[in-house]
Amino acid sequence: MARFIVPPYLLHRLAETDDPRFGRASAAARFSLQEAADFRAARRVAPLRPRSTLVAEPGTDEPAGPARSIGDAQGAEQLPGVLVRSEGQPSNGDVAVDEAYDGLGETYAFFAEVFGRRSIDDAELPLDATVHFGRDYDNAFWDGERMVFGDGDGEVFNRFTASLSVIGHELAHGVIQHSGDLVYQGQSGALNESIADVIGVLVEQYSRGQNAADASWLVGEGLFTAEVQGSALRSMSAPGTAYDDDVLGKDPQPGHMDDYVATSDDNGGVHINSGIPNRAFFLAATKLGGRAWETAGRIWYDTLTSGRVTPTMDFSAFAVATVATAAEQYGDGSGEAAAVIEAWEGVGLVLG
Repeated sequence: MARFIVPPYLLHRLAETDDPRFGRASAAARFSLQEAADFRAARRVAPLRPRSTLVAEPGTDEPAGPARSIGDAQGAEQLPGVLVRSEGQPSNGDVAVDEAYDGLGETYAFFAEVFGRRSIDDAELPLDATVHFGRDYDNAFWDGERMVFGDGDGEVFNRFTASLSVIGHELAHGVIQHSGDLVYQGQSGALNESIADVIGVLVEQYSRGQNAADASWLVGEGLFTAEVQGSALRSMSAPGTAYDDDVLGKDPQPGHMDDYVATSDDNGGVHINSGIPNRAFFLAATKLGGRAWETAGRIWYDTLTSGRVTPTMDFSAFAVATVATAAEQYGDGSGEAAAVIEAWEGVGLVLG
């Protein structure tokens, strides 16, 4: 199943608007929703090229370096598009191609340099992407094999390659797919989205050299045009505050279990309720201080890849697993373990 960065509830609001300022955006939202339905019904994916033979030598943990390829869908809805840039080739002058190429590289570098991971599958899987998908397409997604980026409608959404946190988020779905593979429904699906958000903001923070205290903690910052009253798709520090707009409505994410949204929409609220574990990570990272990827990020990543994560895990079980990882790494009763417990309690999950 494809994993989309823009949640359906936001696109539905935009699709239903009769505001004359956003006629193009409303049509684009309807198209984007239909494309999402089509991808759920049948994956239309063809290989861009044979899988790379660029694999690390047996017995070594040293990442070999990214193997990137960028396809251009040229406004069509077929994948993979025309191959326009491969690993090591210079820019062709297309901003979206360059942003995708660079973002894939920065995400690869984050995993390699911080966690010693060899691409998203830890076995040097090539990083493929397609840009210029559809006309005014208002989304970006991971389809199980590649990243796909729309150009946005220009009225509400800018091009989706412009946000490094979006690129990191979507590639993180690939890491989750090859690790815990959390079922995309209910709380396990919200954890899937949350972990992708965590990785997305950490990739961006790592690229910028930011400490936890200096970071924006926004997912998709810069995606909205100046016409929108909002800063990003989601805020990890303050879920529910990312946007408040006459057309898009107010960001519906809760940041505490008291406000958990029980719904059958959006696969049981995977994009909405992800605000709760997002806030928990923010609380842990800022309590621990310094660079978030070094301690809090390591605890979350090691939990994901430890074998502790089960496909239908709920928030409480994941919280317990992160505490166990922290205790394993830093010691029972350590300040790190205490910070993780305090973070989960801060969003209404009392452990023990």
